[in-house]
This record gives sequence, C-alpha cells and structure tokens, in this order.
Amino acid sequence: MEFLNSPFIIPLGAFATAVIIVAIANMRKMRERELMAHQEMRLKEMEHERKLKEMEIEKAKLELEKSKAGR
Repeated sequence: MEFLNSPFIIPLGAFATAVIIVAIANMRKMRERELMAHQEMRLKEMEHERKLKEMEIEKAKLELEKSKAGR
C-alpha cells in the first residue's frame, strides 16, 4: 500500500478528475448537437412531405379542370 502514500497520488487524482469532467462536458455538447441535427432533419422532412402533398392537390385540381373542360 505504499502507492497510497506516494506524493503523486493527489496530483494524479486531480488530473484524472479534470479529464473526466472535460470528457463528460464534451459528450454532453456532442449529444446536444446530435439532437439538434435530428430535429432539423425531421423539420426538413416534414416540410418536404407538406410540399409533396400540396403538389398532389394541385395536380388533382388540374386533372379535374381538364376533365371538366373535356366534357
């Protein structure tokens, strides 16, 4: 148990604690960025779906007008 009496144990412990805190903070930031990217991607996907539905409605209107004009 001479290692516990070593003069290096406190500085090593403090260094290890600082490394762990920085790693946790970086992981948290990375996770937040990942969540933001997923949210942005979902919003773009929803906007794309809305535009496709609008185009389908417009196409149906044009086809209805053509069928009415053809009578």
